[in-house]
Amino acid sequence: MTTLSSTNLGPSITSLGVGSGLDAQGIVDKLIAVESRPISILQDQQDDLKTSLSSYGQMQSLLSTFQSKSQALASVSLWNQTTPSSANPGVVTASTADGAVAGSYGVTVEALASSQTITSTAFANSDATLNEGALTIELGTWAGGFTAKAGATPLTISLGAGETSLAAVRDKINAAGAGVTATIINDANGARLSLRSTATGAENGFRVTASETADDGNAATGLSALGFSGAGGGSPMALNQSAANAKATVNGIAVESASNTVANVSDGLTLNLLSVSATPVQIGIAPNTEAVSTAVKDFVTAFNALASFIQTQTKYDETSKKGGPLQGDRATISLQWALRGVINQGSTASSVFGRLSDVGISMQKDGTLGTDSGKLSNALGNLPELRKMFAASTDDPATTGFATRFSTLASAVLSIDGSLTTRQQGLQRSIELNQKHQTEMSDRVEAMRVRLTKQYQVLDTKMATLSALSAYVTQQFTTNSSSSN
Repeated sequence: MTTLSSTNLGPSITSLGVGSGLDAQGIVDKLIAVESRPISILQDQQDDLKTSLSSYGQMQSLLSTFQSKSQALASVSLWNQTTPSSANPGVVTASTADGAVAGSYGVTVEALASSQTITSTAFANSDATLNEGALTIELGTWAGGFTAKAGATPLTISLGAGETSLAAVRDKINAAGAGVTATIINDANGARLSLRSTATGAENGFRVTASETADDGNAATGLSALGFSGAGGGSPMALNQSAANAKATVNGIAVESASNTVANVSDGLTLNLLSVSATPVQIGIAPNTEAVSTAVKDFVTAFNALASFIQTQTKYDETSKKGGPLQGDRATISLQWALRGVINQGSTASSVFGRLSDVGISMQKDGTLGTDSGKLSNALGNLPELRKMFAASTDDPATTGFATRFSTLASAVLSIDGSLTTRQQGLQRSIELNQKHQTEMSDRVEAMRVRLTKQYQVLDTKMATLSALSAYVTQQFTTNSSSSN
């Protein structure tokens, strides 16, 4: 008698569906696909949210740029800029800073500032040695005697063994930072040491006191040959040029300067003296209309970049039958209308220019601004009124300049509780919540996959057992029938 054992009931199940003969794996995959459809929808939604967030980031950047251009156009420094001119740039030029007042100045340059220069007698060459000792250099003014410069301290340079050649003395002086530079001038007569004050002006003259460790008794030899105590002829070193101030007259008023740059000679005006003149040179100071024109054009360019971006992001494409990432977005549409509202509301800040169109800036069909260069050029001829139209700042929007209005609007929208900021924060929260739902749903779908797989594995095992039992019974009947015959 054949015994029915577990090994007779069929092979163990190693692949889903083998025991039952069903496409169990396919059934599970289809069921999971159905359950996963909401995840795909969430993924598409997340992609749209991320696209919108990216668009908001770009719009924020464009609005920030527009804000800075608006602030620049409304700034005091822009409208106070001036441009200097000179009738003879070879004699005198000018530069201006904030506070410079438009006007004209007659400048006569009587003398340029100079440095003191002295020269020693000739030595054989730059290797010629003097003797050990010290040189003391003092800065000051020569006027019937020597008066030390206020705040300056005499500097003593020690010259020891191996430091007494003419070249070594030169190097020691230059390294000391005493306000004097040293050079060696070579010619057919030999090598001479030349000392020159590093700064011009009468107060930057200098004297040199030489002291020898072992005095040879001759003031014209050794280290004593480098002394200078004035231009009276009793000094070993000869005076080549005296230290002197620059002298000029501005509108007939005498002025002096230690350098050839006369700073702030008038509020915000600096003169650069280049050569002596016998007659006055006219210096003109005019408002910097070019800077204002550039600021206006930069303002328009920044507005157009922002307006064009909003137009692209909110339009509906008839060809693709798809709207832009921000189509219908309330915050974006609100910003678009607010920008147009500033332009459409006139301003009484200026008695001459009440609207942007009065100075050649007007709205075009596509929502950007166009510029009439002729009108703008004419408006630049009346800077006081143009300044009011753009830069006036009051508590009443009706009497506030356009650039100031735009700057205020941008600040409000970009603030921590502004519409762009809060909308971005909302989109970020939506993305995070969407991702959370995706994760939760993916976990449920995966749990369902595991559960279905186990259920079909159990079904496979049972079906395999039943199939084996059926085969065994059939075999027994066949055997018994054969025995009976």
